[in-house]
Amino acid sequence: MDRLAAMEAFVRVVDAGSFSGAARLLRVGQPAVSKTVAQLEERLGVRLLLRSTHGLTPTEAGRSFYERARRAIEEAEEAEHAARGAGATLTGRLRICAAVTFSRLHVLPRLPLFLEQHPQLDVDFVLDDRNIDLVEEGIDIALRMGKLADSSLIARKIGQSPRHVFASPAYLERMGVPHVPADLARHQAVIYEQRGGGTEWSFHRDGTTASVAMQGRVRVTAAEGVREAVFAGLGLAVASEWMFAPELASGAVKSILDDWSLPPVDLWAVFPTGRQASAKARAFAGFIEAQLSNPA
Repeated sequence: MDRLAAMEAFVRVVDAGSFSGAARLLRVGQPAVSKTVAQLEERLGVRLLLRSTHGLTPTEAGRSFYERARRAIEEAEEAEHAARGAGATLTGRLRICAAVTFSRLHVLPRLPLFLEQHPQLDVDFVLDDRNIDLVEEGIDIALRMGKLADSSLIARKIGQSPRHVFASPAYLERMGVPHVPADLARHQAVIYEQRGGGTEWSFHRDGTTASVAMQGRVRVTAAEGVREAVFAGLGLAVASEWMFAPELASGAVKSILDDWSLPPVDLWAVFPTGRQASAKARAFAGFIEAQLSNPA
């Protein structure tokens, strides 16, 4: 039995959720995939998959084996890619994680171009505003914004966006337009409770710092909630230009206090700790970096 081929068959079965799906991915017959996985289980002496009328589910041993087998396959692909040179075609599956709103506005609309450039590459996109465990979730590359809390992460800065205070025109008409940070004391804030959010807003101008402790009746844990709360006129929000780019261009939201600056937001390409970033992950990071630096 070809060990690497058997590992790939098992990984494809888990990815597809069925032997027939894996057979289509591998372009072989379903009986061949079933037989290969059965032989693999026999050689290892453990059950890797639980078979039921509802489908296939990896056992605890199967989940552990899946992660290691997937990495081994990727490293084998990397070795082939390096041997063939920079012109080699990227193949296989790239698993990406990024925040929901940033992905919806700035990544997914650009994904067709990336896939057109790499026609033999498939993409899994995990949308999550939280910092999930990249190794545990099998992520090849994550796009994260703000300060990285974990200094052990393998990361590269690929973009930066200014931050502003945003509000709907209806809210500003009703409550008035703040002209200096101190005016914010009589306003409601939409409080974002993820990283980079909070109630303390610090502004800078001409060497002067002005910090304001904001009050807000509405607190949300996802950027989509911040956007909808601002559109509904529930208050002001501090956010990157990325978060409100379409509405800022159309006039559906307004940026205020623009003669004061807020700390910008950095965008990082983050790779799993403990192994070298794959060529696929590096290619995607470079693609997003180029796209954001040339938004037109």
